[in-house]
Order: sequence, then C-alpha cells, then structure tokens
Amino acid sequence: MSFIEVKQISKTFRVAKKKSGLKEAIKSFFKREYLIVKAVEDVSFSIDEGEIVGYIGPNGAGKSTTIKILSGILNPDFGECKIAGMTPWKERVKYVKNIGVVFGQKSQLWWDIPAEDTFDLLRDIYEIPEEEYQSTKNDLIKKLNLEDIINIPVRQLSLGQRMRCEIAASLLHNPKILFLDEPTIGLDAVSKQLVRDFIKRLNHEKHTTIILTSHDMSDITTLAKRIILIGNGKVLYDGSLKKLKDQYETETTVYVKTKDKLDIRKKGILKKSKTKDGYQLLVQTKELSISKLLPLLSRKIEIEDIEIENESIDQIIVKLYEDYQI
Repeated sequence: MSFIEVKQISKTFRVAKKKSGLKEAIKSFFKREYLIVKAVEDVSFSIDEGEIVGYIGPNGAGKSTTIKILSGILNPDFGECKIAGMTPWKERVKYVKNIGVVFGQKSQLWWDIPAEDTFDLLRDIYEIPEEEYQSTKNDLIKKLNLEDIINIPVRQLSLGQRMRCEIAASLLHNPKILFLDEPTIGLDAVSKQLVRDFIKRLNHEKHTTIILTSHDMSDITTLAKRIILIGNGKVLYDGSLKKLKDQYETETTVYVKTKDKLDIRKKGILKKSKTKDGYQLLVQTKELSISKLLPLLSRKIEIEDIEIENESIDQIIVKLYEDYQI
C-alpha cells in the first residue's frame, strides 16, 4: 500500500445564486436558490513516501479542495483516503502531527508579533520537546536565512521574507508530509530560488513527501518528476514530466545565423522566415529530428551560429488543457 492512497473522493458545494438589483435581493431573502458545484469528482491517485508530486490544473479545477481534504480541513462527500495509515478527517488530532501545510495566500503567522513568537506558540500546540524544538528551529533559521528577520513583526516583512517564515513554521514539528499550495506566489527570482533549493534539500535529507500546487511551472519542473493534472474536478493525467514532454513537445524553433541564402524544402520544416542575420525555422521534431536537420543545413549554408528553442513547459501544459477541453 502506498504512503498516500486516495480512492474516488468527491466533494460538492452548495452555492447561493445571487442576482443584481434590490428586487432580486429581497426575493432571495425569502426564497434562496442554490447551485451545486462539483469541486472534485471521483479523484483517485497514490503517492509513495519521499515523492515530490506536482498537482496542477487551471483555476477552479479542484486543487485547493483536494489539498484541504488531504490535510483534514474538509470532509469529502464520498471516497476514501489513507495517509500514513490514517484517515485525515477522522483522526485529525493525531494526523496533523505528521503534516505541514503552507497556503501561499493565507498565513499561519500572527501579524503583529515576530515570527519567533508564533514558532514558540506552535511548539506548545504540537507539544514539541524543548531540546528538539530548539535544534529544529535553529536549523530552519539557518537554512532559510531567517537570522535577520526572525524578531521583526510579521507585518513589516516582505512577501518573500514572510513566505520563508511560513515554511519554517510548517516544519517545526518535523512532519512526514508537506503540502505546498502556491508557495512562491508573488516572490522575486531570488526568493523563489531560495525556497526551491530548500524544498529539494528537505526532500533529500529527510525524505519528506511533498505535494506541490503551483501555476508557476518553473516550480513544478524544478522540483517534481511526476505531475497529476486535475481539470473540472477530475484527474486527467498522472505520470512523469518526461513522458508528457515526449508526447506534447512536437515543435522546435531553430535560429540560424548565416550570410548565405537558405533554400530548403524538407518534410518536417513547417515554416521558414528571414531574420535580421539569418533564418528562423519551425520544425516538427516527430517528422524531422534536430540531429538530422543540422547536417542538412551545414551542407547548404555556412552556419555562423545556431540556437535551438524547445517548447516551454507552459506551452506544453496549454496543449494538454486544449486536448482535455479545460
């Protein structure tokens, strides 16, 4: 049995319909109409201990709802979920000692006091032995570069500084599982890199199982080898990033710098256009591999420089969304 086992979980919400205008507002006061929204429907997957999995999908796909069910915040309407042998919403007190949760748009830190004071409060909540707490806290402060900000009120911290403190707070009790929901949202490049490096190090050193949701595909490609795509509340793809790239990375742009005139017609070259100092070729790699294109070009022209630009992971994900019509 896998460390995380999710079987056919479903969750719906009843949302009140509201129309504009005073008349409609008065009418809804006496007789309210509701919509039934399926947040997640028949979602199943399993994750091994120590895996980092990217859980992705468009807005409203059901990502956050799934994370809240897995963390025990929500009860599903149907389905089963076992994590480290426990059902999150049935054994919540025992279960939460094994998980850490970071929501990028919600804070667990007290706004008007320094982060270290919140850390001390979490020590008491999780009943962490003092020696273990001090050792873990000092280690997190060092690895996340918190030395200069740990005693500053949270409201005075930048977003990047606060997010590093949020991650530290979620790991004080050494959880086996870490849920990260948009952990780098709004962060600058330096802060993003620091957070990503820390997450990789955490997984390597402590074998922490990590489920990561993010719209920044650089987070996913940097940290996860496997992704689960959810759309309209259902799992649409579950597999490796490599397999996804092999399936959807079908076009490559090749920039060739040359003073010669290029006359080339070959199956697989979808488009050729003149640039300031050469040519731009759009190549369908399943028809014509780059390794076969380059000798072909060198026989026709003198190449001064060449640049190969593969499709970005964002473009590949867009193709995936289009295939599933989400």
